[in-house]
Amino acid sequence: MMWRRPILGLIMATCAAAAPGKEAMNHSNNPAPPGAVVKLWSQGAPGAKGDGLDDVPTLSVFLPPGDKANGTAVVICPGGGYGGLAFDYEGEDVARWLNTEGIAGFVLRYRHAPGYRHPYPLMDAHRAIRTVRARAGEWKVKTDRIGILGFSAGGHLTTTAATLYDAGDPASDDPVERVSSRPDFMVPVYPVVAMTGPYAHLGSRQNLLGPSPDPALMDRLSPEKQVTRDTPPAFIVHTAEDGTVPVQNSVMLFLALREKGVAAELHCFQKGVHGLGMGKGDPAMSTWPGQLITWLRANGLIPPVE
Repeated sequence: MMWRRPILGLIMATCAAAAPGKEAMNHSNNPAPPGAVVKLWSQGAPGAKGDGLDDVPTLSVFLPPGDKANGTAVVICPGGGYGGLAFDYEGEDVARWLNTEGIAGFVLRYRHAPGYRHPYPLMDAHRAIRTVRARAGEWKVKTDRIGILGFSAGGHLTTTAATLYDAGDPASDDPVERVSSRPDFMVPVYPVVAMTGPYAHLGSRQNLLGPSPDPALMDRLSPEKQVTRDTPPAFIVHTAEDGTVPVQNSVMLFLALREKGVAAELHCFQKGVHGLGMGKGDPAMSTWPGQLITWLRANGLIPPVE
């Protein structure tokens, strides 16, 4: 058996400054029990076309045991080409693993094609970050340690949420809308990034933007073109063999972050197909979750080992 190893492991750029239809809904202001599902808008999501599973954006809440919780939280965006959601192995499985590391996991069920295109997925992702931040006290989360992680098209949603955020509206009647939608870190895994050029994933682009998108909008939703010095730090995972989303998506994002002096780490594994999730059964890709924990600790995003 061929030994697999990362060809671009531990590449670091340091910042100058540093499914379930059976799920029960929880609409109260009380802390959600493990696995509870919380509507992002209790009075109905803006632009919703109905009240079905695909019309109601939610967070599935997975909290670590109280004595293990370290205050860090991650909003998880499953992939699916903006036409569906791999809610289990790119969602709930990730949240349960994060809980073993003391990290709260919040799996986002965001709106997608065919019923919804841009701006609704991004609206839902930003609302998810705001919701976790606004309810941080209930869920024992630190407001400055809320990240976002996503796979494939969910990785595109992750990176657009991390580059097109806002500080919130202090005048809003909705307390959730008063807080920032900026994540404190991002973890795109085999992400769609570019919406233009030879490395764009055309299926995701069509589902998100339609068959004839405006070039200016494609540029705005190409996160590698939107990175600034204030973009949050990133831990990026991809495989060189990915035949669905070319690895150049992650490389371009990493180089853009490096150019702006944003802390970033890219793990590019030589072998591995698209859609491996946490890499179970793959000797190389299965190492990225542990390397993520090392990176989070090195960047002060989870407490050091005592």
